[in-house]
Amino acid sequence: MAQGVAGSTLTSEMNRVANGGTYPAMTAYKALVGAANAWAGTSGLGLIGALNIKADSARQPNNYKGLNAVCNEIAGTSGLSAVDALRSIDL
Repeated sequence: MAQGVAGSTLTSEMNRVANGGTYPAMTAYKALVGAANAWAGTSGLGLIGALNIKADSARQPNNYKGLNAVCNEIAGTSGLSAVDALRSIDL
């Protein structure tokens, strides 16, 4: 499919990856944490928790990585900001 769009927000990119690679219509657009939980297949977790579970379903909270680190892990990149890492994901 396609990668993200330069200049898009973290929330937009989270919605894109949660929606299988396309930006959802505003009626289906979720808040950042909701989109992260949808993508991770979780519910009720915070942003960091949902993304860490997405990266490694067995990861325990005491081993959670920060936002940039976990987004880079999921994207297979390093040193990028969270939004840039998500933009690099080609779904």
